[in-house]
Amino acid sequence: MTLNFTKMNGAGNDFVMLDNRDLSLSLTHNQIASLCDRHRGIGADGLLLVEPAQQGADFRMRYYNADGGEAEMCGNGARCFGRFVNHLHGDRLNRVVFETLAGLISAEFVGDRVRINMSTPHGMLLNQTLDVGGTALRVHSINTGVPHAVVFVDDLEGTEVRKLGAGLRYHDAFKPKGTNANFVKALSPSCIAIRTYERGVEDETLACGTGMVACALVHHQLSGTASPIQVQVKGGDILAVGFDVVSSGYENVTLFGPADFVFTGQVTI
Repeated sequence: MTLNFTKMNGAGNDFVMLDNRDLSLSLTHNQIASLCDRHRGIGADGLLLVEPAQQGADFRMRYYNADGGEAEMCGNGARCFGRFVNHLHGDRLNRVVFETLAGLISAEFVGDRVRINMSTPHGMLLNQTLDVGGTALRVHSINTGVPHAVVFVDDLEGTEVRKLGAGLRYHDAFKPKGTNANFVKALSPSCIAIRTYERGVEDETLACGTGMVACALVHHQLSGTASPIQVQVKGGDILAVGFDVVSSGYENVTLFGPADFVFTGQVTI
């Protein structure tokens, strides 16, 4: 089978984009993992499919991690998805709404950048002390479409992200599904830098959209910093997380940043 694909990246988080509006594609777990393989495939942190909506939105976003497993949501992927859909429609759209396993997401287009409205975050838990490979970590957690653990550190560059991230990802506190793991340093009251270990990729990535949102909201909880909060990621980009604070938590959570086309091609699987 020959596939037409587009490669995109959002702040360094890269994706294989496929148009499946006719539902002709039914890829297996192994096929998706092969396409995302950086040595034998196209290479990506994940794969996204554009499909028809089922519940009244414009489209449905299917997101798969690099290991071939389907995930609820991906913030950087959602920005790329929105811009890819707009490209499929001749760049004539101002806004698109799409279904994800984490709920409805909307995307607005501002030049070559995209602002997405995230699903409502939930399950925030602050100040857990967890033993991770013999190291006691103060861990905060929240679900921003997918689960995230957040740890503030003094030396971000010196943090063993792969070791500690894997320890948190498989920690008993986050079983059975596991969690993504983020390490954060405050650069100023309104700007944080983060590094993220992504579940399903099983390694550090250059950026993680839902992780940016998780870290910004935890930073707000701990510091009281007002919206928007700037987030600098490993890939060097700085994105903006916006939110409204309400009695129940947060509403109108947004993530604004790049969604770039890299190349198009064909691949046989």
